[in-house]
Amino acid sequence: MLLRACKVTIHDLNAVAHSLDVTAATLYEAVAEALSTLRGHEWVGEIGKGLTEVTVKVRQPEVTHTVRIKDFENWLNRQGRTPAEIVLKSRLRQMLGMKQD
Repeated sequence: MLLRACKVTIHDLNAVAHSLDVTAATLYEAVAEALSTLRGHEWVGEIGKGLTEVTVKVRQPEVTHTVRIKDFENWLNRQGRTPAEIVLKSRLRQMLGMKQD
């Protein structure tokens, strides 16, 4: 897959927006990279779950996507449909410090 430069923005529970640049091959990979980086960072408050939104702005071609944390986590917890998706989900779970199957 083609890697794309993205700007990811997440609001913490204090309504503070946090943005960072990531390079990712998929939308959910960009979300996972941002969550992994922001969680535990001293300047970032607790990041909500459920309806908390993550905005991913792909640089080239410029496209903006919005994903709810609950939708991302539901996708991540479902069984992968292809070998590539299984490997991707495993890598993202590891990146986020989640228990592996």
